Amino acid sequence: MKVVYEDNHIIIVYKESGEIVQGDKTGDTPLSEKVKAYIKEKYAKPGMVFLGVVHRLDRPVSGLVMFARTSKALRRLNDMFRNGDIHKTYWAVVQSKPEEEEDTLEHWLVRNEEKNKTYVYYHEVPHSKKAILKYRLIGQSEHYYLLEVILLTGRHHQIRSQLAAIDCPIKGDLKYGAKRSNPDGSISLLARRLDFIHPVSKEHIVIDSPLPQDNLWQNIIFSDK
Repeated sequence: MKVVYEDNHIIIVYKESGEIVQGDKTGDTPLSEKVKAYIKEKYAKPGMVFLGVVHRLDRPVSGLVMFARTSKALRRLNDMFRNGDIHKTYWAVVQSKPEEEEDTLEHWLVRNEEKNKTYVYYHEVPHSKKAILKYRLIGQSEHYYLLEVILLTGRHHQIRSQLAAIDCPIKGDLKYGAKRSNPDGSISLLARRLDFIHPVSKEHIVIDSPLPQDNLWQNIIFSDK
């Protein structure tokens, strides 16, 4: 965990792939508890530390996660996420070049909770939810391509399933058609940017995530456009 922004009301950290945001049945220490421990130690806070979880990232995904440090910020951030006022940008390393270098994808997604997998349809079906994202090709390495993805809806495994639907599975994502796993069990999807108006100060804030420290990300050549 690395803290990339903090003030009295919010804290934003870089989540490594493999970390969980909230506690689950694995019993592993979640990111939320690590952040609480950081705040308690840094500010010598007695008693319980307040920390509100406002969004999540899948365990194999790395990148930015925001938490609320006050109840006022938590209420407002929950509303902002619900209303689409927090703008999230992702970077995805995929194993195939998309037919279009820039496009908007619209599908209907059905979540299978038992298999923890999302299925993609090209028309509305029972229990489906509409999913929209925009992507553009922004770089490549010798064998892979880097897409910038902007979510216009927030669905379960949306980026993973929609990119797989256009034959561009994310590197390492065996569940959605990648050829092989990544050595560390991650998938090459990064929550790259958070862009929002601060819920209390009303300041415009843009935070970029550091890149994962591995050769794949470090060897990407970015496009000039």
